[in-house]
Amino acid sequence: MIRDITIGQYYPAKSILHRLDPRVKLVSTLLYLISLFLFKSIAGYLAVTVFLVGIIRASKVPFRYIVKGLKPIVMLLMITVVFNLFLQKDGEVLLRIWKLSITTVGLRNAVYMAVRLIYLIIGSSLMTFTTTPNELTDGIEALLHPLNKVHVPVHEVAMMMSIALRFIPILLEETDKIMKAQQARGADFESGNMIQRAKSMIPILVPLFVSAFRRAYDLAMAMEARCYRGGEGRTKMKPLKYQTRDRAAYVTMVVYAAAVVAIGRFAPLQVWIF
Repeated sequence: MIRDITIGQYYPAKSILHRLDPRVKLVSTLLYLISLFLFKSIAGYLAVTVFLVGIIRASKVPFRYIVKGLKPIVMLLMITVVFNLFLQKDGEVLLRIWKLSITTVGLRNAVYMAVRLIYLIIGSSLMTFTTTPNELTDGIEALLHPLNKVHVPVHEVAMMMSIALRFIPILLEETDKIMKAQQARGADFESGNMIQRAKSMIPILVPLFVSAFRRAYDLAMAMEARCYRGGEGRTKMKPLKYQTRDRAAYVTMVVYAAAVVAIGRFAPLQVWIF
């Protein structure tokens, strides 16, 4: 399960998405995430599905590698579906179990939220799959640059966000190593109830925190040794410049966002799932 978490990882490939400016990918991802909550019709989901499939094909990231990142959220997905199924009282009752009931509105909301959550994870993961941590840092810093006028440390904020993303796969790999070492010494993480399993994770947390603090200290010392003093007055080896493909990507996202907004406002009720 630990190795199935792919968020924060970069997948090298030669695709149009990998060559896009990181600012374009950040803005496009934000618009895409917002668009997932602007419609409640089959037409809207079809439009998002077609768009997402096209982006996945353009990224040249294997689909099975993208889907692997969904395994860790299966429990969250199930909880979301169950809550929407049984806590919604509006609509016609389809099934009654003891004091709980499944209604048409609850079933519709459960399907909508499940699909939205899956699409949200896939869309946000594509950004990290196609963007290196350095590019991500430069993109965030460039987008937040106007905040420098109100004395916000934009470079430091972007650096912290980039380091946090970069540390995710490192800490997951470290967790996997610690778990295997503990299992080789007879530790059991699978048997018992939920409370017993939670208690069995304590021997993992202590060495994991020690390793994390050690890595953070080593990183701080390395930055100090290289005379790192923040972003003021620093130059970039690869300054960001918009290309024709970046402008075309912006136009594509504007067209997509306009289509989703139009579908959300004007799609008739007859095309709803229920």
